[in-house]
Amino acid sequence: MKRPVVLYIATSLDGYIARENGAIDWLYEVEGEGDGGYGEFYNTIDTVLMGNKTYEHTFELADHFPYPDKECYVFSRSGKEPSPHVAFVTEDVPGFIEKLKKREGSKIWIVGGAEILDVLMKRKLVDEFIITMMPTLLGEGIPLFKPGNPELKLVLAGTKRFGQMVQLHYTVKNDNS
Repeated sequence: MKRPVVLYIATSLDGYIARENGAIDWLYEVEGEGDGGYGEFYNTIDTVLMGNKTYEHTFELADHFPYPDKECYVFSRSGKEPSPHVAFVTEDVPGFIEKLKKREGSKIWIVGGAEILDVLMKRKLVDEFIITMMPTLLGEGIPLFKPGNPELKLVLAGTKRFGQMVQLHYTVKNDNS
């Protein structure tokens, strides 16, 4: 069985993952409960994927790299200096993901990058969606899903409430579901 690629992300009720300028300050203004399920989810993955913008934004939010115990790949259009915690990937994103899915291991987490997600959506390479809805309407910003994605049928795997947040967990419906 192939390893699943999972989108685990928070979004505003109107479908934005960040403000136009990339700011996510609004995420921290919501009354949550515990860690919102993050710890439980984090224990199910062994690989982290992100775009270069997300990688660089990580260091604005944290003093140290937050995923040192996971295999981490950062997609970049240009080569980067080696890093102790990540491997920079300049090759074709879908081809690289297909190879990763065939390897032994646990779930693969798409941390972020609207561009990376868009590429994976258009190639139907996302297997699970764990989306935490925040009780905020931003009105504009960076959308979770860009236009032009193929239709996907999903199956609700579960819902959880964390204070004012609601987490939806869907799996992609396959022909056997």
